[in-house]
This record gives sequence, C-alpha cells and structure tokens, in this order.
Amino acid sequence: MNNNRFSSIFWDFGGVITSSPFEAFNLFEKENNIPLDFIRKVNSTNPFNNAWAQLEQSKISLKEFDLLFAKESKQLGREILGYEVLSLLQGTIRPRIVAAIKKFKELGFLQACLTNNFDSGDRDISALDDKNDERLKIMDLFDFIIESKEVGVRKPSDEFYELALTKTKAIPEKTIFLDDLGINLKPAKLLKISTIKVVSEQQALDELSDLTGIYFN
Repeated sequence: MNNNRFSSIFWDFGGVITSSPFEAFNLFEKENNIPLDFIRKVNSTNPFNNAWAQLEQSKISLKEFDLLFAKESKQLGREILGYEVLSLLQGTIRPRIVAAIKKFKELGFLQACLTNNFDSGDRDISALDDKNDERLKIMDLFDFIIESKEVGVRKPSDEFYELALTKTKAIPEKTIFLDDLGINLKPAKLLKISTIKVVSEQQALDELSDLTGIYFN
C-alpha cells in the first residue's frame, strides 16, 4: 500500500527509460565532421512548428519529414536527411529504471508514460516503435500511455500536460515527472508537479529516493 506523499509518477521514454539519443547524435556528428550539437540546434530552431514537431504530432509523413529536416538543416549550414537522424533514436534500455517502475507499480503508484513519439510505419527505427517487443513489455507496466502522435499535441505544450492530468486524474501536487529536457519540465512545474531532470540513471534514482523515501538497489 502506498502511504507516500506522492501517489503518481509520470515518465518520459527516450532519455529516461532509455539512454539519451543525444549521445548517438554526437557520435554521428563526430563521424561525419559535423559541429557538435548541430542536430540539437536544428531540433530547437522553431521548436513548435519544425519538421520534428510536425512529425511527432502526426502532421507529416516520414517521407515529408525526411525532406523537410534536410531543408531545415541545410539552412543552418549542413544538410542531413531526416531518416539519418531517426535511425539514431534506438537507445538502450536502462534496466534499473525499469526495475524502479516495477517497484512503484507493486507499491500502488499510478504511473503514466508521457512521450513525444511518431508513427514509424514499416520502419523499425526507434525504441519507441510499436513493433519493438522490449518497448511493449515496458509499456504494459503503465496505467496510462500518452503519446504525442496519438493526441496531436506534444511536450512542452501546456495542453499536453493538462490532457495528461485529465486523463489520469492524477493530483499535480502528488505527482513526480521525469524527463531529460528542461524545456519539457517547466510547464509541469507551473502545474505544481514535482520534476526530475534526468542526466543519468543513477542520478534519476537518487532524486526519486530523495522525493519518495523509497530506495532502489
């Protein structure tokens, strides 16, 4: 039985349950003599309406994303096909994070996965893909799954978080949200949700323990 002052936990997927895609971005940049963090620069330019944002809201197809990302990256100095970037998103599962999700489930916490995602069609290019068996087993642990591709809005839009709270009926003051991007945590904080910016697996677990008083192996 959960007697904690918190009763709900919201989890991002990529960069929280899996390793950060930024590591793969940086390796790709190094191998192709592209300036460090260039891909992040493309993704953060016009963040609410760029190729990435439109893909994660199911507003454009993968083919359209491929060409639009190439156009946007070329305007910033280096042309990169969108498909090349999507292929870097797999990441590796963080087993201790998954174990923590299982523990919170056993303790009776309400848990939801809040993720910006896209429909990859027949291409198995993402750890977020619905055909990925490992992902599906993890998703089965959650009470709710809220994906941008399904709801038509994405983090960090206020509407995304309001929708998540409405759907889960979670109490903001009793909720913790973990994400690897500060920009995604700010709207949650304004709703009085406690937040953890995930930098590493250990750091995330340590901060979860500090908030909940629950400790992990």
